Amino acid sequence: MDDIEYELLPDGCGFCAKMNGENVGEITFIKIGMDRLMINHTFVEVEYQKLPVTLNLVNRVVDLARVQHRKVLNHCPFARNVFIGHPEFDDVLLVNSH
Repeated sequence: MDDIEYELLPDGCGFCAKMNGENVGEITFIKIGMDRLMINHTFVEVEYQKLPVTLNLVNRVVDLARVQHRKVLNHCPFARNVFIGHPEFDDVLLVNSH
């Protein structure tokens, strides 16, 4: 669905997915030092789980990590599944964190 918009959360520690102004998904992370992000939570409303919302949320975090020259620790099972299926994200993944 092209109508889903992705926004950085106000605290800068995650992204939300919005459809018609309502949150339909969210990914959050904790900044650890100057060089790491730890994904700690991902949620997508049931009716949007068959769409690539989780992938797009993870992709936002990966893009941010690349821009900020950070590595990603992954402590969220949903995000972990995305990393497993997308080796193009391996450059930001901290070794053995998925």
